[in-house]
Amino acid sequence: MEKAELARRVKAASFLTGEFRLRSGKTSSFYLDKYRFESEPLLLAALVDELRKLLPASFDKLAGLELGGIPLATGLSLRLRKPCLYVRKAAKTYGTCNLVEGGFSRGEKAVVVEDVITTAGQVCASIREMRKLGLVVEHVVCVIDRQQGGSQSLKEIGCSLGSAFTLGELHRLAGD
Repeated sequence: MEKAELARRVKAASFLTGEFRLRSGKTSSFYLDKYRFESEPLLLAALVDELRKLLPASFDKLAGLELGGIPLATGLSLRLRKPCLYVRKAAKTYGTCNLVEGGFSRGEKAVVVEDVITTAGQVCASIREMRKLGLVVEHVVCVIDRQQGGSQSLKEIGCSLGSAFTLGELHRLAGD
């Protein structure tokens, strides 16, 4: 699927208007409902293809963040035959009590996979926790960068951000 067509489909499926409270605590007049593009097989497959282009040349694991990054990381894992990890917002309080699910070793390089990034607050918190566990995290990829400080926040902790679309690009390519 061509990128402009993908932008039109993603926006048509997920761009909602109204008044929404974001995870960052900010209020927004629009919301990008990631579940509406991640639950559509053709859109998910096309987005996985776009994210694949953003990955660094060398890494050991894909790390999908709870919840929206998980289908994307799983799709990339299947395409690339690379193992993935599932990163919770908080460690379980039962069973293994893991924050990061899936096998890994200290020193392995993980690429974080996320859906929509606004300020990257939770992404940065998750990366800090992953690093405490011994994972090397220097790259983040996402479907949409809302362009509200997330890239800078990631840069401040030593990570690059690659996005399939910035919010501006999504609007431009979708014909707005």
